[in-house]
Amino acid sequence: MRKTDIRRYPKNYSVLSSEAARSSEQITCRLRHLVYETTETGRREYLLSAADAQGVDIQQRGGVLEITLPGLVPKRRRRQNPEFLLDPFTAAMSRFVDEHDVPRYEHCVVCFAQVYDKHLSKYRVRDYDNLELKQILDVATSFVMLDDSGLLCDAYYTTELGEADCTRMFIMDSRYFKDWLTEREESITSIRDFSV
Repeated sequence: MRKTDIRRYPKNYSVLSSEAARSSEQITCRLRHLVYETTETGRREYLLSAADAQGVDIQQRGGVLEITLPGLVPKRRRRQNPEFLLDPFTAAMSRFVDEHDVPRYEHCVVCFAQVYDKHLSKYRVRDYDNLELKQILDVATSFVMLDDSGLLCDAYYTTELGEADCTRMFIMDSRYFKDWLTEREESITSIRDFSV
């Protein structure tokens, strides 16, 4: 991967990185199960340490729940195992709601921000329909929302530039969305600001 020129051969880099990530996920998930079955480390305990190691971060600021997940949500593929991220994320959400006074949102807005490393090629930016965010939303819904149906939940998607790839999810009561969006647009570097 280091020898592949991402600007000249973005598809080659994409294939190599996807295959490496998929192999790594399979190995990690198998090792997790081995730990559960052969050691005294409990599943929840291990998954919380995995969430911390991955960099899953959950914070509550001014009525907005902000969730940061490592890397970009993968392209939609039937063969991909979501266990690698979803299990640690579920454990982290459980810990957060146990330790904090988190509201159960009745009507909310969920904002997904795909943050791309600003030092890498803009050709890495994907269409929103290639992202698998539904399972992540389902996990969050089970802890902090009444339901994620269109009657109770609106969704907003954006692409941003940052210091490293990550996926951010913001959950807030609908009445906070306008002010949140204004503040966010003033404070972040949007993909629209990316010089071509």
